[in-house]
Amino acid sequence: MNFKKSYHLLLIASIAYLPLQAQETGKWQNLFDGKTLNGWKQIVGKAPYAITDGAIVGTMTKGSANSFLVTEKEYGDFILEADIKLEGTETNSGIQTRSHFDPTRDNGKGRVYGRQMEIDPSPRAWTGGIYDEARRMWLYPLELDTAAKKAYKPEEYNHYRIEAIGNETKTWVNGVPAAYVIDTLDQTGFIGLQVHAISKDELDGKKVYFKNIRIQTKNLKPTSFPKGIYVVDLAPNHLSAYDKENGYKLLFDGKSSAGWKSARTKTAPFPVKGWEIKDGTITVLPSDGKEAANGGDIVTNDEYSAFDLSFEFKLTPGANSGVKYFVTLDENTNGSAIGLEYQVLDDERHPDAKLGRDGDRTLASLYDLITSKKEKRFLHPIGEWNRGRVVVYPDNRVEHYLNGIKVLEYVRGSAEFKHLVSISKYKVWKDFGLAKAGHILLQDHGNRVSFRSIKLKNL
Repeated sequence: MNFKKSYHLLLIASIAYLPLQAQETGKWQNLFDGKTLNGWKQIVGKAPYAITDGAIVGTMTKGSANSFLVTEKEYGDFILEADIKLEGTETNSGIQTRSHFDPTRDNGKGRVYGRQMEIDPSPRAWTGGIYDEARRMWLYPLELDTAAKKAYKPEEYNHYRIEAIGNETKTWVNGVPAAYVIDTLDQTGFIGLQVHAISKDELDGKKVYFKNIRIQTKNLKPTSFPKGIYVVDLAPNHLSAYDKENGYKLLFDGKSSAGWKSARTKTAPFPVKGWEIKDGTITVLPSDGKEAANGGDIVTNDEYSAFDLSFEFKLTPGANSGVKYFVTLDENTNGSAIGLEYQVLDDERHPDAKLGRDGDRTLASLYDLITSKKEKRFLHPIGEWNRGRVVVYPDNRVEHYLNGIKVLEYVRGSAEFKHLVSISKYKVWKDFGLAKAGHILLQDHGNRVSFRSIKLKNL
């Protein structure tokens, strides 16, 4: 290889490494001196923490709750790095950020709560994801960034980086971007090292090793993520600069009906009754559970073919609604307009959950066609906000997500899809679900349901 070509390759490699290194404008401070636990304290759990060969070693202990060794000092904005090794593939750990302690929880034993960067060596592979310990549960499971699942190296020290700057938290695993969350809660709090509780006897005594723990708190500059990584933005009706650069737009501005119209006809304006826009939400008002009997469904002015759609929804007890896509309004129905539907439903109280076939009318299902595969532990209670997502790829693959977890997938127009339509209520509609483009619809099913943070990116 000649010198000129070699120099160019070296230059390219250097530039590729710049995004992380270019941010090191502040001064690093060691949070662990390698010899003592000065500056740290254990506040919950019985798992012991000791120092061995320059590392903090936590030992998983049968009968103990989640244990936490936390900083005595609280931190606001910071960049944190650490090297961590976890024994086994059925264990778990994490780093708490801007977290807190409630001494009244768990019958006076106390509980740590706040955002945590997950360390997960299991086949699920969610290392680098963001979990809200003892509060809102998963904020960013790595179903949202599957490329990062491959970054973790089992039974080895892995290098982690966390940036908490303003409302943004980003994580990296061995230099690979993993999670991106925007959250308005917790501007300050402690940093904590978790030893997770265990449920199996054979995990008793497994260890987690923490070393090279360092932090920057001044002259911070956020590191840019590469394009195309999904952002969980918990600030209502907000679009980050990153999302704007990646082509997302808000379908609901939080203040008005701009961009929406009635679904009753192709030219009908936004309903004069039956919908309320208030406090950053757009809400269908109740009418005794009668479908489209009040304001009726509403649809976007624009039509979409391949897209990534996200929305938050809040159900009242026993409520029913839905988010439909590929709605053409060609059918001229008296009730709800026709389209593929992401079901929005109180599964426990609404009778529709027990109808259909094998649960295909339950929350997050493709209504009357495909049942969503979801675990109750990933659901937020009725009356709290849940996050829905529908991704339609240009090749007609479709995915439904609920609170960051993929719950179903299918291919529009496939033989399997056509068969499912043929045994559903939609068999009477020619070429159901196969339109090249269509509106996004929010359904009026006669129950009070609220929506917000509706964003879409054309694919």
